[in-house]
Amino acid sequence: MSDFILSMCGITKTFPGVKALDNVSLDVRQGEIHALVGENGAGKSTLMKVLSGIYPHGDYSGEITYQGNECRFREISDSEKAGIVIIHQELALIPYLSIAENIFLGNEQQRGGVIDWLLTYSKAQELLDMVGLDESPGARVTDIGVGKQQLVEIAKALSKKVQLLILDEPTATLNEQDSEKLLKLLLEFKKQGISSILISHKLNEVEQVADSITILRDGAAIETLDCRSGEINEEHIIRGMVGRDLTHRFPERDAHIGEVVLEIRDWTVNHPLHEGRKVVEDVNMTLRKGEVLGIAGLMGSGRTELAMSVFGRSYGVHAAGKVFINGEEADVSTVSKAIGHGVAYVTEDRKTYGLLLDQTIKENITLANLEEVASRHVIDQNQEVLCSSSFVDQFNIKCSGILQKALNLSGGNQQKVVLSKWLFADPDILILDEPTRGIDVGAKYEIYTIINQLVEEGKAVIVISSELPEILGLCDRIYVMSEGRITGELNAAEASQEEIMRHIL
Repeated sequence: MSDFILSMCGITKTFPGVKALDNVSLDVRQGEIHALVGENGAGKSTLMKVLSGIYPHGDYSGEITYQGNECRFREISDSEKAGIVIIHQELALIPYLSIAENIFLGNEQQRGGVIDWLLTYSKAQELLDMVGLDESPGARVTDIGVGKQQLVEIAKALSKKVQLLILDEPTATLNEQDSEKLLKLLLEFKKQGISSILISHKLNEVEQVADSITILRDGAAIETLDCRSGEINEEHIIRGMVGRDLTHRFPERDAHIGEVVLEIRDWTVNHPLHEGRKVVEDVNMTLRKGEVLGIAGLMGSGRTELAMSVFGRSYGVHAAGKVFINGEEADVSTVSKAIGHGVAYVTEDRKTYGLLLDQTIKENITLANLEEVASRHVIDQNQEVLCSSSFVDQFNIKCSGILQKALNLSGGNQQKVVLSKWLFADPDILILDEPTRGIDVGAKYEIYTIINQLVEEGKAVIVISSELPEILGLCDRIYVMSEGRITGELNAAEASQEEIMRHIL
């Protein structure tokens, strides 16, 4: 019997105008953790959608052999019955149902056509114990953190008697502690003989747990590395992913920092649902012209709530405090007023809040500044084409054209479209919330270069990030937040990860 639980041979998948996969082969051993890495748009997620039946047999060419049998999955339920379960980056949980209800959704524990709730909750508790989640099966998913929700997804996979677990960027939204817990769980599954395919842009995590690494580039498999040889390093992986060496992760910049352009005084914001609960409390901060200012902190520390509340009161209620722009008090009580004062906010959730996924690249890019492409309140189609095309070229957005829908772009290219949208609005102050979440090292470098260009032009940028190396490598100055308050202000040139963590904790 073969050592391989899975063999994908010669997989080719084409979309209109784009060959997403070009004769890709992938072999996964029984009981191993096999990492799949590559730039955004390299074909990683597409390959896994082929495997799981999201793209059905006949929609691609090539063969899939699983546990010695050729597979022709027509839909995702076919692959799940075979023991292949995929967990997507965007979690497929229903927030207002309980953990137990989510785990067995579509797989209800029933007797005589009636749900057996006692059995449902007892089985759910067994699964929660297996993944190490200390929550009641009756707790609502909306009331637990993202890290715990990820564990609920894994418990759901275990309920389907998973033999091959596919995880697409499972730690992209997790803090360090939750990420570590998840990786340990994968190692535990490995001991139990469960195979895993891990898609991740966090190469340090890949090196930590993977037995094998397959590198994809531009829809083709470049090479598969055996981590057990002990000769794998991050530089080798990056070279395979991007086709070149990245000698510096962060492009060099000579800072030319000027006067204060944004000042926030005594800023306090209450939670929109829990009356009296402050999510931001007495925050004071400044931002200077030509400066990249970092905001560090754990998820839930108030970073995003601060940014969204300053940008037109997009989050929270009863916001108190003052905002000064170029020395004068500014009314930023609505999004349109904030934009009018030259403020832009790039959300951490590009798919929910950043893009109109069913609209074209062209329509998304011009959305925040329609006046620029309109004549007498009517959009000039030619001008819209010219403006959006220039951003596609400038930011190297990989697409079939400006009429491609945002939904069909990779994560990194979606992020570039969101950036383009707000840069087209020509802001003086740009707030970037997790600007490189879930994107590869090559696309990260391109976004870092864009940020440097902006501050060299005299604009001011705030970067909110959970990745401390990114904060340290990109920013001139750093504020640290914890429990809604500013707990430290550091000069990035003299700061360290340890010092930031001391202020966080």
